[in-house]
Amino acid sequence: MDFLFQLFRSLIDRIDTTYVRYLHDEIDWRSRMISIVGARGVGKTTLLLQHIKLHHNLNDTLYVSADNIYFSDNRLFDLAMEFQKLGGKYLFIDEVHKYPDWSKELKMMYDNLPGLKIVFTGSSVLDIFRGTDDLSRRVLTYNLAGLSFREYLNISQGVSLPAFSIEDIIANRGVDLKLIVSHPLMHFREYLEGGYYPFFNEPGYDERLRNVLNLTLETDIPTYANMNIATARKLKQLLYIISQSVPFKPVFTKISDSIGVHRNQLADLFYYLEKAGIISQLRESTKGIKLLGKVEKVFLNNTNLIYALAEEKPNIGNVRETFFYNQMSVKNDVFSSDKADFMIKDMTFEVGGKNKGQGQIKGIDNAYIVKDDIEYGQLNIIPLWAFGFNY
Repeated sequence: MDFLFQLFRSLIDRIDTTYVRYLHDEIDWRSRMISIVGARGVGKTTLLLQHIKLHHNLNDTLYVSADNIYFSDNRLFDLAMEFQKLGGKYLFIDEVHKYPDWSKELKMMYDNLPGLKIVFTGSSVLDIFRGTDDLSRRVLTYNLAGLSFREYLNISQGVSLPAFSIEDIIANRGVDLKLIVSHPLMHFREYLEGGYYPFFNEPGYDERLRNVLNLTLETDIPTYANMNIATARKLKQLLYIISQSVPFKPVFTKISDSIGVHRNQLADLFYYLEKAGIISQLRESTKGIKLLGKVEKVFLNNTNLIYALAEEKPNIGNVRETFFYNQMSVKNDVFSSDKADFMIKDMTFEVGGKNKGQGQIKGIDNAYIVKDDIEYGQLNIIPLWAFGFNY
């Protein structure tokens, strides 16, 4: 255990706390068991270490990664029990999905070590509500998204810009935001191509992003879904088809014929890609039950993936719609619209370039035109970049 303490202290010494992500202040850290899930590469480990450094006494706190070689011969539960005996109060477990029987042992910790508070992270592919160990009654779960445009600006420009609700964004029409963001369009282009993942300012961003994709497709999803190698290859084929077609309405029969899988299995593959943060599926409204709605369009999850997977210059209309859906779905239920692009609550949104007209939303109450390539809005016209300030 001494080895784990030394490694933990070394990580804490190196972690930078200059900027802390949006989710930190939304988590109820007082809870006995907390789960933070998110796509690979979005910053879960950094968030944990920052919280520890800023808010914990290191003498009663321990951080471990579940894929540490220590756990090849030692159980997580035994570590937790020994740690509590030594006076430990807070145990942070990273990458919990890489540990066999993680859910069983977490349940044992919760039931048998009431004085120990536990925070763990896992891949977004991880389903803590699945299985026989039933953690759902014991754990509070939070999902960490990639960087919003606002967060990207805060980190890259060293500023401290606030987030706005969708109502505030519409009310401001981008004017107040423009006063605090100088030349947003220049930074916006940079963000669309390479600013969604927190490692954007490190060398080799494109290569790192491809590595994230490969590990998700070749390791995370196959492990979660108990896939064989052949089925895992189908995932890559499916992603290729999606990346060359988005946004599109899936025709399962045609796609299943293309990659050689049954259409029922194809629905599972789409689900896994969505859970892993690689694609997003826009559904029609079903009066609040979001996941039961019929899928109207499939997008790549974020605009960085569009540029990473594109064989030629991406379609700008796809980029714009993907940005809007990606940014707004973190805090809102976003549905398809039968007359425009998106619906949020009772508001309708049509997304386009600076020459986009009003014809698509004529006669619709609470309808807005979201325009790219403009800095200011007016009336019911709102700059696209402003929707990057929702979280």
